Amino acid sequence: MTNEIGAWVFDAYGTLFDPLSVRAAAEAMFPGKGEALSRLWRARQLEYTWLRALMNRYADFWQVTRDALTFACRSLEIECEWIQQEELMQEYLRLEIYPDVRDGLNHLQGHPLVILSNGTPEMLEYVVAHNRLDRTFAAVLSVDKVKTYKPSPCVYQMAVEQLHLPPNQIGFVSSNYWDAVGATAFGYQTVWLNRSGAKPEELGVSPGSTVMALNQI
Repeated sequence: MTNEIGAWVFDAYGTLFDPLSVRAAAEAMFPGKGEALSRLWRARQLEYTWLRALMNRYADFWQVTRDALTFACRSLEIECEWIQQEELMQEYLRLEIYPDVRDGLNHLQGHPLVILSNGTPEMLEYVVAHNRLDRTFAAVLSVDKVKTYKPSPCVYQMAVEQLHLPPNQIGFVSSNYWDAVGATAFGYQTVWLNRSGAKPEELGVSPGSTVMALNQI
């Protein structure tokens, strides 16, 4: 890190909370298809945020998540009744944290900690409370305020305004490479949380540093 960090900002889904923790409920509901459903659901969820941002046709993350689930079920030829869809959607309110999260956040507690997420305020409130992290964060910021999605610069600007710090004094952590480089392009000091050992994308920008666990920052 080249400048002193005044606060740490975290992506939520895929960084703190595991979107694929829905697989157990999906597998119980649709035996043999839980893994495929959870992965396709997550992939389309992200793609729909990018497409909606490009079209300037915002729908909140709850709706985007539902639409992605509808597509994933149709694509995998899964007959998903309304009540089953509702049960799977509720799983997003109780996603589990990754094993390294609690220690990693505790290690950084000397700074204000903030979530900056595509999730709706209600989704974030529930998942934070479910994991007993209510008192951990100084703020939980949702893109719902600016009606677009990451990696739009106006999303990253939200943390600047909340924290009253310049971008180069904000540390930003995401497991999503595209999010980490979006934040880098904006001016944050960034950390790519690469738990899976994935190869970096070719986007013309690189994160400031890379770790394999949150407690390595």
